[in-house]
Amino acid sequence: MRERTHLEQKLSSFNKLELEYNDIITIIEIAEQDKDEDLLLDAKNQLVKLHVNVKKKELESLLSKEADKNDCFIEINAGAGGTESQDWAQMLLRMYSRWADKKEYKITVMDENQGEEAGIKSTCIKISGINAYGWLKTESGVHRLVRISPFDSQNRRHTSFASVWVYPEVEDNVEINIEDKDIRIDTYRASGAGGQHVNRTDSAVRITHIPNNIVVQCQKNRSQHQNKAEAYKMLRAKLYELELEKKSTEKAKNEDNKTEIGWGHQIRSYVLQPYQLVKDLRTNKESSNFQSILDGNIDDFLEASLAKKVS
Repeated sequence: MRERTHLEQKLSSFNKLELEYNDIITIIEIAEQDKDEDLLLDAKNQLVKLHVNVKKKELESLLSKEADKNDCFIEINAGAGGTESQDWAQMLLRMYSRWADKKEYKITVMDENQGEEAGIKSTCIKISGINAYGWLKTESGVHRLVRISPFDSQNRRHTSFASVWVYPEVEDNVEINIEDKDIRIDTYRASGAGGQHVNRTDSAVRITHIPNNIVVQCQKNRSQHQNKAEAYKMLRAKLYELELEKKSTEKAKNEDNKTEIGWGHQIRSYVLQPYQLVKDLRTNKESSNFQSILDGNIDDFLEASLAKKVS
């Protein structure tokens, strides 16, 4: 049913574009016959807008790689710098949440570790919607913020870092083998809002995959059993993403523009002081509308990085 819905949406989208194109061409023909310059100009403007939408759909059609259509998890971790970086991690969480809202995707908070004064030390959210992973897969890496700190009484400029890791949810028909001897399961008391169960039960679950040193944790449910099941899903997703990354690395090992995803690889810079500029260091895409970007309007950056990835 999921695949059927996906195909129906693609067909419907194509048919809508084709219908709009034919309507515009008809209007242009009528305007030329009647020598109606205003109508002709209006139709040409509509044609330009249609061209932009067609280009977006063309890019969307390239989201055909393995797992592109899947839901995804986004992990955000504050870097060194205490409250500054934790506040920046919170800002990134808001940015991706706003983006997902605009796409009418569902957002589920899987785990969150609040900062002592402000912001978050770490969080993991799940974004559910067709092509969620495909759109966001290039966001993995380090994001850098430069601004006058609101937490510095001397109003000095600070540089903060936060890492983002995006990985796809694994579908049930994909086999990921996890052996009991390779994992360690710990339980602990959940933190944050949630009622009495937060303080009285060890409902939160942390699973460590020892060979790869991968850690996942979930505390969104009241039941330890449910959190364990969700944590297993997250672990399978991370192991799946690692396999996809290995395939991609092997395929690209001879390419000069190969990049490494990790804490040391900065992909985007967000500068508030002494000027306002958001710049992607992989594509050189930039925007001076800092607030719009933080409000979730990041499609231009996503499209540019995807186009570079598939080119």
